[in-house]
Amino acid sequence: MLCCALMACKKNSVDFTFSPTAPKAGETVYFTNQSTSGEDWSWTFGDGTVSTIKSPSHAYKQPGTYVVTLQVDKNNAWKESKQITVYDTIPSYACADSVFTIYQDYTFEAMVYNPYNYDVSYWWHELTDPTAYVMPYFVVTDSVRDAGKLHLYFTRPMEEAPLSLRVILNGDTTNVNKSFNVSDRATNSVLFRTPEDAYRQRIFGARAESYFPTVDTMLLHNETDTVQTYNGYDFHLSALQTVFPGMQGFHIASRKIYYRANGLWVANIDGAYQVQIDTAECYAMTLDTKDSRIYWANANGVWYMPFVGSDNNRFVTVPVQLNDLTPVTKMAADTEKKLKYQ
Repeated sequence: MLCCALMACKKNSVDFTFSPTAPKAGETVYFTNQSTSGEDWSWTFGDGTVSTIKSPSHAYKQPGTYVVTLQVDKNNAWKESKQITVYDTIPSYACADSVFTIYQDYTFEAMVYNPYNYDVSYWWHELTDPTAYVMPYFVVTDSVRDAGKLHLYFTRPMEEAPLSLRVILNGDTTNVNKSFNVSDRATNSVLFRTPEDAYRQRIFGARAESYFPTVDTMLLHNETDTVQTYNGYDFHLSALQTVFPGMQGFHIASRKIYYRANGLWVANIDGAYQVQIDTAECYAMTLDTKDSRIYWANANGVWYMPFVGSDNNRFVTVPVQLNDLTPVTKMAADTEKKLKYQ
């Protein structure tokens, strides 16, 4: 009987500690799970937030006394609750994301306790050595740096990408400095050839990394828009010109034919519903069949848009300018998801 009692006591042991024991609002509190059993961790922090991490961390936005509860089973039987008192604030900021990659949108939010509605101002900024790298490592997407929230994306991978927030509250200034590990990520890219050089540009959703002179010259060399095999049939420019007068080049995908002829056009593969996409002279074009996009070049640079999906080829999305690289005489979509940084 004594042995069973000891085993039951050990089995039902639920406990945790936290540090610091007297945190301020905005300060990170680290919770250490010291339970001797249980595999289903369920934390409630008393401010409406929860976690399922075994030993999580949490920052309270406002001072006060909160009840923290840890439950380690699904039957609501093994749990422990403790009070934590959060004292007056030190300004900080946080992001809902914990993993960061380039060209992905993130929102950082200032956490400032201001119950008396004092005047408060914010300023988000980089922390860089101007002699080390001149290009910015993040871009503010809404061009607002003096608000309580900052929307941005990182432009290159860094082990420690610093982001600083200056808060002035009732005349007192606090600088909050943090850094983030930003990783590269695989994505498709497009290659361009101009009379001067050749460039590769990686595509991230609605954005593109600045072009850089590292290309697969063989891919560009083999790219052609005068002949294509589609569904086992060979299509040649000379034959298609009888249906599409003035055609200079073409690509086929999803039973649509995109072609250059006094601008850029799309039509059904049988020639029906010819619709003009761009009235400017088209110098080169290519299709990215993995991301379902068409890219083309005119006198103003390179443009792109999603494949046209309607039966009558009416499109609702408008072309987006990818870059101002001119004159592009040849291009090819590289769907091998190249990584610039390796």
